[in-house]
Amino acid sequence: MSKKRIVIALGHHALGTNLPEQKAAVVNTAQVIADFIQKGWQVALVHSNAPQVGMIHTAMNEFSRQHPGYTPAPMSVCSAMSQGYIGYDLQSGIRSELIRRGIYKPVSTILTQMMVNPYDASFYTPVKKIGRYMTRQEADDEEAKGNYVTEIPGKGWQRIVSAPRPVSIVEIDAIRALLNADQIVICCGGGGIPVLEQGSRLKGASAVIEKDLAAGLLAMETDADVLMILTSVSNVTLNYGTPEEKPISRMTTCQAEEYIRLGHFEFASMLPKIEAAVSFLKSGKNRNAIITTLDKASDSLEGRAGTIISEVL
Repeated sequence: MSKKRIVIALGHHALGTNLPEQKAAVVNTAQVIADFIQKGWQVALVHSNAPQVGMIHTAMNEFSRQHPGYTPAPMSVCSAMSQGYIGYDLQSGIRSELIRRGIYKPVSTILTQMMVNPYDASFYTPVKKIGRYMTRQEADDEEAKGNYVTEIPGKGWQRIVSAPRPVSIVEIDAIRALLNADQIVICCGGGGIPVLEQGSRLKGASAVIEKDLAAGLLAMETDADVLMILTSVSNVTLNYGTPEEKPISRMTTCQAEEYIRLGHFEFASMLPKIEAAVSFLKSGKNRNAIITTLDKASDSLEGRAGTIISEVL
């Protein structure tokens, strides 16, 4: 009998927002992931990278500004850098925790490219903020390069980039091969490196991808049994932030689609998580999607916590 397979999307609460926080957070995250592996699950991990890629983007820009002859790194390169160093910490932490438990399994990070549609509507309406706050002059310089900026009242200006939907995973065959060999895979970090197909070449796009949508696509492409999205809230709620706020423990795909239609989920936070869950569930049978926090991950898998989304209740 084949093992059950789970794709877990880690939010920034599982990673911290800077190097010292990340080192500390990964110790706890590795323990939770090791619990799943010890129970016999095949695990693929997707992680967020918003604070990290912003830090890298800022650092590369500042370095090039102060040292003539060096150029700023494009977003695709910054994304690749963030995948590398977050993956390094995760694979090292998980490996150590598994060995401590007497489990010897390889843990690998795959730098993952994600194909996007060049005509995706988001390229015309960038919304994702990236990097530090800038002065008006610095913002003008960014716009002169063809980049988009937006004013943040009272703080300055900030670069904004597009968030296209992922279409396909370039390295999916390698990811499947590792999972089929019962190894732990860290991939699609930060939603993957967005790339555009140009003949035989893949060109990095100045964009970021929602990591939850990437996790949903990964779960579909690897025929996972469970998609688990770990975030800062233990349950999905209706009427969030109002006196009528109501947590949901279970809902069907049909109910989730209706809640989306009624506008219950915020565009930049819960909506992509629900959309990823619905797409994953509709692409196969006998699957579950779970949205909860890192500390409730194990309990949610047993139906004792979190929000569980399935075809039928």
